[in-house]
Amino acid sequence: MNTAPTHRLLFQNGVRARLAGGCPLQLPSLRIQGLTQRRNYTPPVLAGVTEAEVNAAREHCANLLRRFDAPAHTLQTFIPPSARDAYLALRAFNIDVARVADVTSNAAVGAMRMQFWRDAVDSALSFTPRKEPVVVLLSAAAAQLSVDTDGTNRLSKSWLHRIVTTREKYLHNAPYPDMAALESYAENTYSTLMYLTLAAVPVQSVAADHLASHIGKAQGIAAVLRGLPLVAFPPPPNHHSNQQGMGGAQGAGSGGLQGAVMLPLDVMAEAGVRENDVLRKGSEAAGLRDAVFAVATRANDHLITAREMLKSMKAGQGAGHDFEHAGEAEHQYSEAGAGLSTASGDGLDRGFGVFMPAVSTQAWLDQLQKCDFDVFNPKLRTTDWRLPWKAYWAFKRRQL
Repeated sequence: MNTAPTHRLLFQNGVRARLAGGCPLQLPSLRIQGLTQRRNYTPPVLAGVTEAEVNAAREHCANLLRRFDAPAHTLQTFIPPSARDAYLALRAFNIDVARVADVTSNAAVGAMRMQFWRDAVDSALSFTPRKEPVVVLLSAAAAQLSVDTDGTNRLSKSWLHRIVTTREKYLHNAPYPDMAALESYAENTYSTLMYLTLAAVPVQSVAADHLASHIGKAQGIAAVLRGLPLVAFPPPPNHHSNQQGMGGAQGAGSGGLQGAVMLPLDVMAEAGVRENDVLRKGSEAAGLRDAVFAVATRANDHLITAREMLKSMKAGQGAGHDFEHAGEAEHQYSEAGAGLSTASGDGLDRGFGVFMPAVSTQAWLDQLQKCDFDVFNPKLRTTDWRLPWKAYWAFKRRQL
């Protein structure tokens, strides 16, 4: 699959000749249909970045997805070409931050690695990226978004920091006290990734964000279930299935940690699950399947809600319930930005590819049900060869 986007705005208009010596990369200020170029807008400059480095970074990020998050690699084809670099960079960023647990042996080192990624985000969004492939592509994508929208749209630094902070909180497998805590984890990682990808399309719509919130929560909850066997029985360092959606469970490697059952404590108590039983008996532990069923049901409920919302939006109606994050600053859109898309029309249509994780998540939950909620079943860690077909038809019909 060709992962490179069809656009080449970064290297047009005579810029290519200036790259050979590693000089700063000046992006052209381009006018796009429906937008008036802002006066006094200065296009961003990527300091010390060459075309070859951006191309290598793109390939690196695609390879990370291919290795650690196969569904995300498959679904990239449904992302608009202009936003595909952002998609690859964001998903690769999520993988690298999640993998910090694999390469750290103590809390101090883990904290240092997380601070590295916070600083890397800052360097990317200030267009002085560190020589780290994920950071280079993220910076190039942020610069391209600025050029495409004459500086009216950006990738949110606070959202990127939120992902790092949330991953750090669960770096050493801190338990989820209840289902609400698990949903908060999913919101602050997977839903936030979707908000960022929508921003890159660009789609600025509270309704689109609301839809992404439910899909991201479903994906994040399913990822924790999918990663449960790896956290309970950590494999050797750097040994992961590409179906773990590394994205998958936090701390899904050894990292000096042995044996944790990452299910909400209230669900475990209600189902009568004891962590020691799971660590000794695996899938045969009393109550484990009931607990997995309860958590999977919550993920499925979010997908059902997303489908109902989409149907209602297509009919020109509201979502049917309030968006819990509507009042947050990052979901408050200016009139100019919001004018790029509407909740029920062009915005949802152009950004529909961002919602495609609903298809891969539903497919995995369906397989989990077929396995009678035995989360240790090997069938749950194989490649779903039908996903491209399922995703194609869902995208074509604009259905989740």
